[in-house]
Amino acid sequence: MKKYLIAFWSIMLATILLVSVSGCEKFLDRKPLTATLEDLNQGKLESQVYNLYYTLRQWSGFSSLPWVDFHSIRDDDAEKGSSLTDGAEITTEFETFQYTKDDWAPNSYWNDHYYMINIANNAIADAAELKLEDPASLRNIAEAKFFRAYCYFDLVKNFGEVPLLTGRIVSPTDGIKPKSTVAEVYAQIDADLTYAAQNLPLDDIEYGNGYKGRLTKGAANTMWAQTYLFRQNWGQVKALCTQVIASGKYSLAPTFPDVWKDGKDGDPGYGKNGPEAIWEMQAFEGQNAVSNAAVDQWSYWSECQSVRQGGAGPEWNLGWGWNTPTDNLVNGWNTFDANDPRQRQTILFSGQSDGGPAQGGFGLTLPPYNALGTAGNIERKYWNKKVYGDPGMRAYTGYIGGNSGTYWINHRLLRYADVLLMLAEASNETGDGVTAAANLEKIRKRARGTTNALPPIAFVNQALMRTAIKNERRFEFAMEGYRFYDLVRWGDAVSALGPLGYTNRCRFYPIPQKAIDLSKVNGVEILKQNPEW
Repeated sequence: MKKYLIAFWSIMLATILLVSVSGCEKFLDRKPLTATLEDLNQGKLESQVYNLYYTLRQWSGFSSLPWVDFHSIRDDDAEKGSSLTDGAEITTEFETFQYTKDDWAPNSYWNDHYYMINIANNAIADAAELKLEDPASLRNIAEAKFFRAYCYFDLVKNFGEVPLLTGRIVSPTDGIKPKSTVAEVYAQIDADLTYAAQNLPLDDIEYGNGYKGRLTKGAANTMWAQTYLFRQNWGQVKALCTQVIASGKYSLAPTFPDVWKDGKDGDPGYGKNGPEAIWEMQAFEGQNAVSNAAVDQWSYWSECQSVRQGGAGPEWNLGWGWNTPTDNLVNGWNTFDANDPRQRQTILFSGQSDGGPAQGGFGLTLPPYNALGTAGNIERKYWNKKVYGDPGMRAYTGYIGGNSGTYWINHRLLRYADVLLMLAEASNETGDGVTAAANLEKIRKRARGTTNALPPIAFVNQALMRTAIKNERRFEFAMEGYRFYDLVRWGDAVSALGPLGYTNRCRFYPIPQKAIDLSKVNGVEILKQNPEW
């Protein structure tokens, strides 16, 4: 697991090297170093921002197992998957809430987020020192501030109080900070997203051709609304969601499977970056990409979750098989509405048809489930259909199977459905039941399609509407990483997850011990462990 520590040590190495150079200052002419900074132009600032998108796509704390562990495995809808022995420690830590202070997944998650923060801080500092104020530079600064806010929002949700680093690290001590309060972290997030919302374009088209997926004002306002949702600032949630809707840039995809469709750029009905996409992590593989590194813009996002029926041949050995649906999700869905089309559009059932195009499938039948397993097999009852790769795309790229088959699937990070359901929740909590019911119905209408499932829900009282919105969020966003955080902010985590081992202190993960050990100054820890751990 050495690669999960690269992020932190790359920062430390850089700071150590800077200290070494400064110690030789009397032997150096300082002007060339200053000139090097002065030579930084807007194009180079933009290259720093590109690195933020690359980090999002490639570093595991954002796009692979650690992200999945924190955001999905901890809820009651998902479990690790794969085999019992593959990553058994994750089952203990994230499914039964026996958190550890030193393991590869939480260490990677922490390190990768501070690695991205460091990139953003350097870009912002460079722009300030060079007084870059042209429109393109202001946009780049806005992108960097968005990414910094994105990281701190993840960190404050998962760890509570965390160190706030907002400047350039010049010496190792610059990276050693005590924890800031949750309120202070959110204040920094607010400041960054204020700037981002003011300076990002309305549409990624404004970046020019070939820049699909770059940040927009809608992305800033949507994530900002999410942060206020956690703080129960309903007025701000309503105001921001209303701005996103009023922009006219987004709409629900015609059908739920349209959101998740897989295929080549330009294919009819292609699911990537559709009308519902507010922000997606971009991934791409070209024809015969398995032997053509020049077009390699892959991500492990889908790969780490894809079907892994190892004994069924390469066509069903598509990934690592983590983040698989649970019986709890299936049973909960059957209680909610067994006829909800989203169940078969979200979950692949072993031994059954994938449902064909109407259900987001391809007319294939999955290998049967064997509870006892057989030699070499890794079997699960259910699989995450939201990362189900098109067989035609596999043939096109050359990734047929053999534990590698879906590198090109985008991570749908922010989508318009969340804007509508956030607005519904905030409206209900402020006594506007009519608006709550209207926005809830938009989601249910798209989900039911031409079926008789999911009839409209009229507003009767706040409590009933609150329950309806909670159910809708669970099943609209199943397997997408929302559920655990929703349960925590609703105060429902103990009742829903208590049987799995959750207690209230599990709302925050302990800070990695390695980070605390490295914060010592004269033997005294500057970074303190979470008080409940």
